[in-house]
Amino acid sequence: MKKILFPLLFILTYFQSLGQETITKYLSGTDKNNTVLWDFYCTEGRKSGEWFKIPVPSNWELQGFGTYNYGHDKVKGNEQGRYKHEFNAGNAKGKKVFLVFEGSMTDTKVMVNGKSAGPVHQGSFYRFKYDITALLNANDKNLLEVTVDKTSANQSVNNAERKSDFWVFGGIFRPVYLELVPERFIDRMAINAKADGYFAVDVYPSNLVGTEVIEAEVQTLKGKKVAAAFSKGVANVDHVTLTSSFAKPMLWSAEFPNLYQVLVTLKDSKGALHKVKQKFGFRTVELRKNDGLYVNDAKIILKGSNRHSFWPETGRTLSHNVHTLDANLMKEMNMNAVRMSHYPPDQDFLDVCDSIGLYVLDELTGWQQKYDTEVGKKLVKELVVRDVNHPSILFWDNGNEGGWNTELDNEYKLYDPQNRTVIHPWEKFNGTDTKHYPDYNAIVKTSASGQEVFFTTEFMHGLYDGGAGAALDDFWSEMLKHPHAAGGFIWAFIDEAVIRTDKNNIYDSDGNHGPDGIVGPHREKEASFFTIKEIWSPIYVAPMSIDTFNGTILLENRYSFTNLNQCTFKWKLVNFPNAGNKSTQALTKSAGNIKPIDLKPGEKGNLRLTLPANWNKNEAFYLTAYGPDNKEIFSWSWQISQKLVTPALLSANNQKTKISVKDAEGIFELNCDGIVYYFDKSTGFLQKVLKPSGTVSLSNGPMLAGVKSSLRNWTSRQINDQWVINAEYGGEGSLNAKWTFSTGQPVKLEYNYSQMGDFDYTGITFNYPEEKITGMKWLGRGPYRVWQNRLKGQQFGVWEKAYNNTVTGETWQFPEFKGYHSDVNWVTIQNEESNFTVYSGNKNTYFQMLRPAREKDALSNNNVEPAFPDASIGFMNHISAIGTKFQSAKQMGPQSQKAQLKGEKISGILWFDFTR
Repeated sequence: MKKILFPLLFILTYFQSLGQETITKYLSGTDKNNTVLWDFYCTEGRKSGEWFKIPVPSNWELQGFGTYNYGHDKVKGNEQGRYKHEFNAGNAKGKKVFLVFEGSMTDTKVMVNGKSAGPVHQGSFYRFKYDITALLNANDKNLLEVTVDKTSANQSVNNAERKSDFWVFGGIFRPVYLELVPERFIDRMAINAKADGYFAVDVYPSNLVGTEVIEAEVQTLKGKKVAAAFSKGVANVDHVTLTSSFAKPMLWSAEFPNLYQVLVTLKDSKGALHKVKQKFGFRTVELRKNDGLYVNDAKIILKGSNRHSFWPETGRTLSHNVHTLDANLMKEMNMNAVRMSHYPPDQDFLDVCDSIGLYVLDELTGWQQKYDTEVGKKLVKELVVRDVNHPSILFWDNGNEGGWNTELDNEYKLYDPQNRTVIHPWEKFNGTDTKHYPDYNAIVKTSASGQEVFFTTEFMHGLYDGGAGAALDDFWSEMLKHPHAAGGFIWAFIDEAVIRTDKNNIYDSDGNHGPDGIVGPHREKEASFFTIKEIWSPIYVAPMSIDTFNGTILLENRYSFTNLNQCTFKWKLVNFPNAGNKSTQALTKSAGNIKPIDLKPGEKGNLRLTLPANWNKNEAFYLTAYGPDNKEIFSWSWQISQKLVTPALLSANNQKTKISVKDAEGIFELNCDGIVYYFDKSTGFLQKVLKPSGTVSLSNGPMLAGVKSSLRNWTSRQINDQWVINAEYGGEGSLNAKWTFSTGQPVKLEYNYSQMGDFDYTGITFNYPEEKITGMKWLGRGPYRVWQNRLKGQQFGVWEKAYNNTVTGETWQFPEFKGYHSDVNWVTIQNEESNFTVYSGNKNTYFQMLRPAREKDALSNNNVEPAFPDASIGFMNHISAIGTKFQSAKQMGPQSQKAQLKGEKISGILWFDFTR
């Protein structure tokens, strides 16, 4: 008998235990990859007037229904979506059943079995729920009917959400589920856990009789008890505050995101009634007036971006994989923060930020216009109640750019025992200055005289390939001079380009409204990604000259909590394959680890390396730093010696024949090693190269880039075994070019030029037909192009890429082919005729490959369309800078200014190898 009773007792205990916990039953799918089909009827636009099936969650436009709307566009889709879904709630006897919506745009009316579940919900990005216990057919089918109006009946909701600078998508775009809880239950809790170990939790129970007790037990995430449980009785109050104190808890920060969980149990004399677990972190956030932003008594600098909840095929309906992808990309860029723009994100994204360490600004929607007070109060409550326990959240944003209702400022603290600071993004408010899109001079002024804690919540507007990383180096250096600096947030993380199901699946970023990300719509990395990664490295490497390098590198620890002895460093010395080698792989000649350096946050010190005695005989030096998590922080690289051309670099089949010339009227022909070079005597330019295997259509050079000049003198003569051609040009600038032809040697071009004035770029150029170019291979920094104000982030090495016509922000094939490339030693122009290689005899040579195509919707002021020479390829000493959406390059700081030349001579040497 005992053998029978024991298993039965165990089973009863087991199911009683299950009954103590909240049961979640999904009626929809959980994310974009896991959906459930519901019946759907759209009233207007595509596929309207007929019942279909639609996946839930989803945005109906991306499923082929209704009308696409970008917030402040002129086309306004006002369709209504009607949903039907049958469900069985299961055994709900003795339980309360809540129907929960995580997000639905915009007005949502809910019916269960033909009866209203409650008031119509207004507001798109917020969790709301209804008690539907009395409406259910127990253990039977139930009919859920949901009507979603894309346009709200409340004009302030439309103003705050629809008249916005982001896509407006209709539908139930986040999950829908049932919550089954005991009749006496814990509705919610709000935690305040401080860095000194103080712990308090406000617990809001429901349906109590007054004799219950609430108990809290803090645990590790694996369920191990940290200390004894603590409890408090309940009697005639709407909530109970339980407090305790813990000795030396592991603290939460973006650098060390240590998490705990608290198990809260509602009990009576018979035992547990309801159990709820909640993750949290011990940490203290302080905004110190006229000082800075502190976490756990350490000053922090926010390095972040603004992130829309977005995926091109599914709009606002995302997944855990997307959330982790985004957060990990931010961490890879050495970011430590993210601002929610311009609405609360999926709950799961905040969980990810908690777990991997990202500081968060959580935002009530209000893009330049505000909710009215009545609806705003409801939405503030929904926002804070859902998100209050996330240690990652440092601030509440009450709207954006004037879209704040000041009557809501004091509402947040009603639900937040931490009393986080409320800010008005772009305004001086509550001791903060969050000015949007300051130019460089404004940053200088603010750094010199600003009193508030300064962190711009939007700056470096990354339209197309402008902004983001461009000029960030100057801005960041100046921002850190502010005595109350707290960082900033780049606009924006993602290019918001939706795949239009009504336009043959093209990408649409609504002109120049959406293509402003650091990464593309599918998270393709743009060049600014790597620039930001270097500039925001928590280990700052001071500029140094490799020519005077003595094995010591000056570092600054820009972490807030990490000593650099918790990081690791590795070095290596490398050589590179020659241009004729098919490989691009560097050859490591020697490598080693570096003894950790004891450097506290904010300190500077010397990292000492023990290198081989002949270290400077190699071609490049790499230094890589890894954080406490063993992930790469950044790899710095320095060119040691110039990869000069030598006879051994030429092909073995060089014919080495005697030089011959033909001086005809207007054309000068020179034959060296079986290759014929044609010069136009009226311009002095090389016009083409003829090989036995065919023509190389290199022409119209060397030309002085971007200025008018004309031929003043042209001569050709033989000097011993060499043939020398000289061309002299005058006009707006002077240029002297000297060609030297020697058998068995590459063709040598020596040149010098001088100009007076301010110039976007300087150098010499040639033409080569774009339609014949198939690719390029080079030794220099890569693999991305650069601008004068975005040189950081690229690594020195051998790179190769095929021709593409990528327009950043409109197409996403990276790295882009066209543009400027830095520190080029040699470059092979791959083409349909015959590949040829050009070597540079000078360090710091920029190579121009063609001219990027114009963006279809670029601004009329061309801030993000830098100047380029008209020619196809160029060897440059100065290159163009790029601006942002709101500022031209000249407003963006010292590195963004034009070259100022005063007539000094600039010289260079190039070698041309046409033998391959």
